[in-house]
Order: sequence, then structure tokens, then C-alpha cells
Amino acid sequence: MSQTRYIVSACLAGIACRYDGRANTCPEVQQLVAEGRAIPACPEFLGGLGMPRPPCEIVQGKVVNSNGQDVTQHFLLGAQAATEFAIQQGCTAAILKSRSPSCGYGQIYDGTFGGVLVKGDGIWAALLRQAGIALYSEENLPEDLD
Repeated sequence: MSQTRYIVSACLAGIACRYDGRANTCPEVQQLVAEGRAIPACPEFLGGLGMPRPPCEIVQGKVVNSNGQDVTQHFLLGAQAATEFAIQQGCTAAILKSRSPSCGYGQIYDGTFGGVLVKGDGIWAALLRQAGIALYSEENLPEDLD
């Protein structure tokens, strides 16, 4: 029986690539990477956004940072590159950072920068879903990680 190969949000793997220059380390994800069962990627970094950077949220289908700048193109380019990488690496599932405008799935912030959650997917999560890749988060890990 072959094991699932995961693409994971790089911040969950302990890589300091969040908008604020920190990581969101998840020990289970770090273990998967250490075992060679997961590959980290950060679509925001791949899309050309630096660190640190202003926080971003999705507003009426566009990704806007807290300064009001439209950064949708960066998010799209990074999400496309990260999705292609996942497919090339044979990944069939993803463990993504919850609520992120890139990686969140099911729930993301509403675009007001007030901490309000709404139903929806981040840019990368939506592309991965379209590619048929199973989605999980650090709050909803797959059951077969052992």
C-alpha cells in the first residue's frame, strides 16, 4: 500500500514565511516533511510577495492587503506555481493553513480585517480543489498520518 504524498503550507512545516515573518509550526506536518511524505510550499512567496508583508484578505473576489493594495496577481501566480509543483511531485492531498487567503478552505476571513470568518476558499486551496487534491488543515489533519 502506497502512502499519501502531501503538499503542505510551508508555514506549517516550520518555515518562517507568514505575512508577519513567522511560522505556524505544526509538529505533525514537520514530521511528514522529515519522513519525505510531504513537500512544503508557500504560494505567497512563490508569487513574489516578500516577508514581512501587510496582511491580506479576499474582498469581492480580489486579494487586497491591509493598505488597500490589490495583490491578486501575486496570489494567482503563486497558487498556480504551487499547484503545478504539487502535481509534478505526485501529491494527492494537501495540509493547508486554515483561514489564510491563500491556503484556507471552507472558511476564510471576510475582507474587513476584523477577524470575521465567512464561507469560502483561499486562492491556492481553490486551485488544489479544482485539481482533485484532497484538502486538510492543521485543525483537521488526515486520520492516516501514522
